[in-house]
Amino acid sequence: MDVQGAGIEREYHSRRRSPRAVFLAPALLGLESVYRMAHGHLMPRWAWAPFLALWVLVLARTVLYSWRGRTLVGVRGITVRRAVTERSLTWRDVYDIRTEPVPRAKPPARTCLTYMYDTGGRRFVLPHLDDWQLTDPPAEVAALREAAARHRGMAFERRPETEALIRRASGHRKAWERAVTGGLVAFGGGFLLWVALLFTTDHPPTLLVFLWIPLGTFAALAALLNWRWESQVPAAP
Repeated sequence: MDVQGAGIEREYHSRRRSPRAVFLAPALLGLESVYRMAHGHLMPRWAWAPFLALWVLVLARTVLYSWRGRTLVGVRGITVRRAVTERSLTWRDVYDIRTEPVPRAKPPARTCLTYMYDTGGRRFVLPHLDDWQLTDPPAEVAALREAAARHRGMAFERRPETEALIRRASGHRKAWERAVTGGLVAFGGGFLLWVALLFTTDHPPTLLVFLWIPLGTFAALAALLNWRWESQVPAAP
């Protein structure tokens, strides 16, 4: 963290070495495994190129985020700079700043993240306000909120109507996350089925197993869980 003077000006960026290499090693091993499967004719040829493109995009985003990611705090508000995008909110549009635990996370992964909520209940991650870069993120956020209150002209207070919007957005967000998880599970199960079919048939239904079943699972879960978004989050106190 860099603090300019004793005011509110702050810049949060990557100062400590993040343990991303711990997660890149399994990714490299997975890439090598898929390469061997493709050249050993255990994977459809069309599946190799999309996988490689996705892997390159994820790696590029990780590198760009580490280099460009910033949370900039000033007298006018907060600017969030990500890998390729940037968003600014004035203090009048900032509803709250909260440090929240990451569910089921254990070191070396980040165990807490800091989010900014706008007056419409939308949530934005504040880069590098986490336990990778700060020794005590809740204390830092408390100090930031105290400094920001003077520029907002009022303290951060919870409003029932905004809390309802936050809860609704959380329900829809978790619905999409669980739909993606369901699609990935269907893809993994389909892969095992496809491998089994290699030994029982000359022409396994590759597109059905690798594309249509995962997409159908994702679409069905997304529709159902978004319709029942209330069930994705605990009831409001």
